[in-house]
Amino acid sequence: MNILYRIYQFLIVLPLALVATGLCAIITILGCFTGFGNFWGYYPGKIWAWTVCRLLLLPIHVEGRENLVPGQSYVFVANHQGPMDIFLIYGFLGRNFKWMMKKSLRKIFLVGLACEKAGHIFVDKSGPKKIQQTIDQARRTLQGGTSLTVFPEGSRTFTGHMGIFRKGAFQLADELQLPVVPITIDGSFDVLPRMKGFNFVDYHPMRLIIHQPIPPKGHGSEDIRQTMDESYRVIMAALPERHQGYVENKDQ
Repeated sequence: MNILYRIYQFLIVLPLALVATGLCAIITILGCFTGFGNFWGYYPGKIWAWTVCRLLLLPIHVEGRENLVPGQSYVFVANHQGPMDIFLIYGFLGRNFKWMMKKSLRKIFLVGLACEKAGHIFVDKSGPKKIQQTIDQARRTLQGGTSLTVFPEGSRTFTGHMGIFRKGAFQLADELQLPVVPITIDGSFDVLPRMKGFNFVDYHPMRLIIHQPIPPKGHGSEDIRQTMDESYRVIMAALPERHQGYVENKDQ
């Protein structure tokens, strides 16, 4: 069965996913040039991610969409188990949002340009001025119900366990007084463990758990720390026992 699934991936899913990726990037770029960037910067990517997951025949379970209020901007923070996290959140969160992503992703052919035109935020840590520009862009983005999605660990896991959280997303939520929504991703690590280059996907269920929003507690470093710690605890508590506990991630 596993051999047949790999043949299916190589002969059917891979070609279709490559074509879908190119089309999604081109549609996003052209659509954003026409205006309505809030639409074209989200829905082509959502359809692309949903399509790839369905082509892979992966069971997906989503919990907690009822916790979100229509029209409210949020800062979503999720654990980062692997590459499939992108498809799971983009395809199944059900909210218009922008990614906060590494600057290096801008170099990916077509995809990087599409992300730029879509308004996703590239994090530039090369100096105080660049960091402030990133914050200013995020502030402009979080308007009219548009949200932001961040992986506070900043890097994928080696083991399925969580690493430490960086405080940037929580500082932004504190500054703008926006609710933080913890998201637990489970199963993504089993579908596609950390790797470099091409690898086959393993058939395994994935879960996306949208927890209760954590409202702003006030302003300042203590409030930021409390929200970050609470988010960390909530996300980890929903992971299976084998992925409980902190494990050092050398990429952090």
